[in-house]
Amino acid sequence: MSYRYGASYLDPGLNTLVAPSPSYTYYLYSWGAGGKGVLGLGNVNDYSSPKQVGLLTNWSLSGNFNDAIFSVKTDGTVWSWGNNNYGQLGLGSTSNYSSPTQIGALTNWLNVASGFYHVVSVKTDGTLWSWGYNSQGQLGLGNTTNYSSPKQIGVLTNWLKVAAGFYSSYAIKTDGTLWAWGNNFYGQLGLNNRTSYSSPKQVGSLTTWSNIFNSNVQNILALQTNGTLWGWGDNEYGNLGLNNLTSYSSPKQIGSLTNWASASIAVSQTLAVKTDGTMWSWGQNSYGQLGLGNTTNYSSPKQIGLLTNWLNVSSGRYSSIAVKTNGTLWTWGSNDKGQLGLGNKTYYSSPKQVGSSASWKTISAGKNNNFGLAY
Repeated sequence: MSYRYGASYLDPGLNTLVAPSPSYTYYLYSWGAGGKGVLGLGNVNDYSSPKQVGLLTNWSLSGNFNDAIFSVKTDGTVWSWGNNNYGQLGLGSTSNYSSPTQIGALTNWLNVASGFYHVVSVKTDGTLWSWGYNSQGQLGLGNTTNYSSPKQIGVLTNWLKVAAGFYSSYAIKTDGTLWAWGNNFYGQLGLNNRTSYSSPKQVGSLTTWSNIFNSNVQNILALQTNGTLWGWGDNEYGNLGLNNLTSYSSPKQIGSLTNWASASIAVSQTLAVKTDGTMWSWGQNSYGQLGLGNTTNYSSPKQIGLLTNWLNVSSGRYSSIAVKTNGTLWTWGSNDKGQLGLGNKTYYSSPKQVGSSASWKTISAGKNNNFGLAY
């Protein structure tokens, strides 16, 4: 694995390309369920240990849900592969692809977030774009028409970050305001109602939102500039971390702490990392996906072990993945497709190290598969 200077990578917490100096050139790896070509390996096979995707070294990781994968490379191009039944790969068709394929020829993509069958994205010029399935207006285009190639949402140029849920979408502007649109059955848009919208609507009046975290289901988590963590929407398994099972249609603060750094919310479980390097989880735990050494559900944050060197986390369907500051990779939870990368199909309820490499940086958990960048 090579070491180079000047390459960018996708910060998993900020969902934004950053360019540290020095930095590494990253290779892309995938493992787990390979149906519909989701692993990008040119086939539909399952693998229970990491496999390198091609030979290129300018990958970053972005959207990964429901067997559709997206990457904004360090050159600003955007690539996709896997499931494409609603045109969610943005390639102008509904054909599946088993290897990375470039979306258009532009080099100004900044970040991409994928929902159930749709995608939202921001370019470096601050414009907002979407494509794919649109039955609930989740594309934000004022209609419910599906599109298999990128379409611009409005004409504004001050969009900064995006996230996507089951049939909903979210974005933060450069002024710190938060916006949402699409399905709102559980109040997941945070608008204090359960009305669905096909164009962006502002969530409250605050200008202190700093990040919003992609959700695989009908709830969402967001971070404010003061380090507080907020959640709203469906709360069937306590995955909002509010010590109850009540759904909410407006943002609710999770505890009173101000040292949250990043989070990842999946089908039923949530993982988060604090600024002190500790890792926390809550929600459903039927497969040990909370990493707490048991299968008990929790409706408020519980610390995973006592270590203080966790860097970033990602929640999959019923499994979880994390990277430490020392570059080691760890997984736990469901493993029926080998998605833990441990060379077996054994379930684990506490973190297990994947191999011995200490070169992992960014990770992304999917439905029954995982992706990682390593130098």
